[in-house]
Amino acid sequence: MSRSIKKGFFVDPSLWKKINAAQKSTSRKPIRTWSRRSTVTPEFVGLTFEVHNGKSFIAVHITENMVGHKLGEFSPTRTFRSHNPHTKKAI
Repeated sequence: MSRSIKKGFFVDPSLWKKINAAQKSTSRKPIRTWSRRSTVTPEFVGLTFEVHNGKSFIAVHITENMVGHKLGEFSPTRTFRSHNPHTKKAI
């Protein structure tokens, strides 16, 4: 279920501080965050985030198409290796 329009989008307050500091500085160092639930806003465009997936940090460069989605959507938590050999069709 989505968040109420009246309440607006959610961005972790500590993440807001990091974003404002990154926009003021000329350094394009990635912003490291554990806040997968934060919504991507237009202020994020052009910045690079390192989003934690439970094990490691995955670099995510924000583009305009990502606005409105959550940061966690771009940092997968599970790695798909392959299906078992017995499930593959024999040719």
